[in-house]
Amino acid sequence: MSRILKFASAVAITASTISVLMTEDVGLAYDQIVDSVQEQQAPETEATVDDNADIMAQQSRTEDNEADPASTEIVQPLPEDYVPADQITEAVLTDAASLGELVAMQDLNAPLNEQMRCLAGAVYFESKGESLEGQLAVARVVMARAASSRFPNSYCGVVYQRKQFSFVRGGSMPRIRTGSDAWANARAIAMIADSNAWESGAEGALFFHARYVNPRWRLRRVAQIDNHIFYR
Repeated sequence: MSRILKFASAVAITASTISVLMTEDVGLAYDQIVDSVQEQQAPETEATVDDNADIMAQQSRTEDNEADPASTEIVQPLPEDYVPADQITEAVLTDAASLGELVAMQDLNAPLNEQMRCLAGAVYFESKGESLEGQLAVARVVMARAASSRFPNSYCGVVYQRKQFSFVRGGSMPRIRTGSDAWANARAIAMIADSNAWESGAEGALFFHARYVNPRWRLRRVAQIDNHIFYR
């Protein structure tokens, strides 16, 4: 009887041991299966996380931009008094308080081309003793002639036309004192006239003569400025 109990006990212990071993083996097998499944799913899970992170980052940037307008590009509307860069000089010139102020604003270091030198030369020789208004009127006569079909179509053509300006001798101008104030004024007046920056009191005039002569022209008188009378 004692031996039977010992045998039964041994059998029970063995069965228990086998059960434990089987449980451990099954557990190990289960763990291996889980690990394998996790390893297979891990890349997809990580990619999904990264994708979600990108989406969240984009959403965050969008929200930040909406919250902070300075971080986004904004196109400002032009102000009503906006002046294009290529018109700034003209706008400044026409805002001068007087013709004298406008003369002082001219850049006399800029080189003169041939046509502008002819215009300034006519101002210098015909009216350097006149006021600035009188000089401008002479310049505008040269310009009006160049624009008229009745005269040559350039400043130099008008100035050098035969028997028109007494200072022209032998088809050329006399020497100009280029360092004089008179020449500086003549250059400035020519620039102002050419750019239409100041209106003359004798606009539209095509002819003028000194006040002390009487050519008996049958022309319409436009104005008298200083010692010159202007006609159209």
